[in-house]
Amino acid sequence: MKKEDIPQDPSALHNVTKEVSYAVDENGNYVTELSTGWDVKIKALDVAWSDIEKKLADAKQKVLNNEASPLLYFMELKLMDIQILSAYTRFWKWQVKRHLKPRVFEKLSAKKLQRYATAFDVTVEALKNVNLNETGV
Repeated sequence: MKKEDIPQDPSALHNVTKEVSYAVDENGNYVTELSTGWDVKIKALDVAWSDIEKKLADAKQKVLNNEASPLLYFMELKLMDIQILSAYTRFWKWQVKRHLKPRVFEKLSAKKLQRYATAFDVTVEALKNVNLNETGV
């Protein structure tokens, strides 16, 4: 691809980040050039973010319906899974799975709640009261 042909399609992230692309300059040498985006990639990212937003809304509803603990909501919000959360908190994966149950979560000690709050970068109060925080965190 020639340097002047590098895609510069604006995206939601074009003011935040740019992507390095390799191109050929006028002398035939490979050079790096910044790209603000590529239309196909932008559409794929939009679909992915739409899926993430749906999963977050579903997780929040499960928490509000008392089908899951607030951990599920924050895992979706922070794009974590059980394995990642386990690594951050140093709880075993089976413990994290167990803590996803509302009855078990309600009985967690302040120390355990603080480990989760630290992993999610929120306060313990925010962790316990997902339904009070309508905008996320």
